[in-house]
Amino acid sequence: MSTTTSDAARVHREALVEHLASGNLIRSDEWRRAFSVVPREVFVPRWYEQETTDKGISAWREHDATADGSLPLVYRDVTLVTAIDPETAEQVDAGLWTGIPTSSSTLPSVLAPMLEELDIEDDTSVLHVGTGPGYLVALLCARLGDRYVYSMDIDPTIVRAAQQRLAAIGYAPQLVPDDGREGYPTGEQFDRIISTCSLPQITDGLMRCTRPGTVIVTNIGFGIESGVVRVRVDDAGRASGHFTAHGGTFMPARGAAQTYPAKEHPQLAPEAGTRTTSVTGADFRTNYAFRLLLAAKLRAAEFVYHSDASGALSIQLQQPDGAWARSPITGEQTVTYGGSPSLWRTVEQTWSWWTEEGRPQQEQFDYIREADGSAYISHHNSGLRWAI
Repeated sequence: MSTTTSDAARVHREALVEHLASGNLIRSDEWRRAFSVVPREVFVPRWYEQETTDKGISAWREHDATADGSLPLVYRDVTLVTAIDPETAEQVDAGLWTGIPTSSSTLPSVLAPMLEELDIEDDTSVLHVGTGPGYLVALLCARLGDRYVYSMDIDPTIVRAAQQRLAAIGYAPQLVPDDGREGYPTGEQFDRIISTCSLPQITDGLMRCTRPGTVIVTNIGFGIESGVVRVRVDDAGRASGHFTAHGGTFMPARGAAQTYPAKEHPQLAPEAGTRTTSVTGADFRTNYAFRLLLAAKLRAAEFVYHSDASGALSIQLQQPDGAWARSPITGEQTVTYGGSPSLWRTVEQTWSWWTEEGRPQQEQFDYIREADGSAYISHHNSGLRWAI
C-alpha cells in the first residue's frame, strides 16, 4: 500500500471511528484504537453492490477498491458483499452479476457493539466463526495480538485470502477452514466466541469450545427475523444471557464451502379470503422487537415481500404447509390469507400481548440454552417462555 493511499485511508478511518463513537457504538479506547489502525480496504479489494437493471432485474455491481475515489466508499458504514454463490451467479453485463451473496464485510456499526459485548481483556482468547474477508479478525488482532485470535470459515478459499491479507499488515492469527458450528477441530476452549454468521441455535460444537465463564456473542436467526445474543456459560454448562440492544442480520451458516442448498418454496394454498386485522403490514415492518418475538413463536415461517399486479407491496408470511397471509405495507388494516387462518391469528395474538406489555424491546428478552441443548426465550417482566 502506498504512503499516499495510507494517508488518505487514515482520514476515512478516523471519520468512521468518530461516527461509531458519536453513536455510542464504540465505548472503549481499545476498540477505538483498533478501528483506527485496521485498513478496511485491504480486506475488501473488491465488493458488490445491489442495483436494479433497466429490465427490472436485481443484480450485483462489482466495485474495485483500488479505483480512483473508492476509499470513501469502502469506509461507509454499510455491509460490503465480497462473494456470490457460484451455483447461482450469472453475469448479465460487464461487472454485473445475479446470485446469492455468501460472504461480506459486515457494516462497522454492527461489528463494534458486538465486539464491545465480548468484554475482552488483554489476555482473552477469542474464537471467531465466519472469517469472511478477515476485517473482524484484524480488529481482534489489533486489540489482542494475533496469538490470542482464532478464526474459522467453511470456505478454504476465503480462509487463504484472509490469511494473505492479514499477513500483509503483519498479523498471523490461527485460521482454519472448517465448519464453525462443529467447534474448533483441535478441541481448544476459549474465553470468548463471536460468530458473524447466523446460527439457528448455539450448537453443541460451539459449547464444546467453552468453559465456565466463556461469553458467546452471536446472531440467532429465525425464519422471520434474527437477533444478536450475549450469553455466559456457567459451571453446569448452561448458557444464559439476553438479546442485545443493537441487532444485526447476518448471512446464515452453511455446510458447503461456497454454496447454499437449493431452497424449496412451499406450494401456497389457494386464497381463502380477506378480513380486517388489528395488526398491519406497516406495523410488522416498523417494529423489530415484535418481529423477533413473532419469529421465535413461528419458527418455521418465512417472511417475503409480495407485489400485486399494480406493483403494490405487502408483507407475506408463509408456512411450509402452504398456509400464507399478507397485509399491505401502506397500513391498510386488512389481511388476505390462504390455508389455515391460524397463521395470522398468531400474529394478532402476539401483537396484542406485545402492546399490552408496553412494547418491550429485544434487550428485555433473555436467551437460555440449557446443558441438554434445549433452548428458550423468556420475557424479563412476565416470565413467559417460548421454546425455540
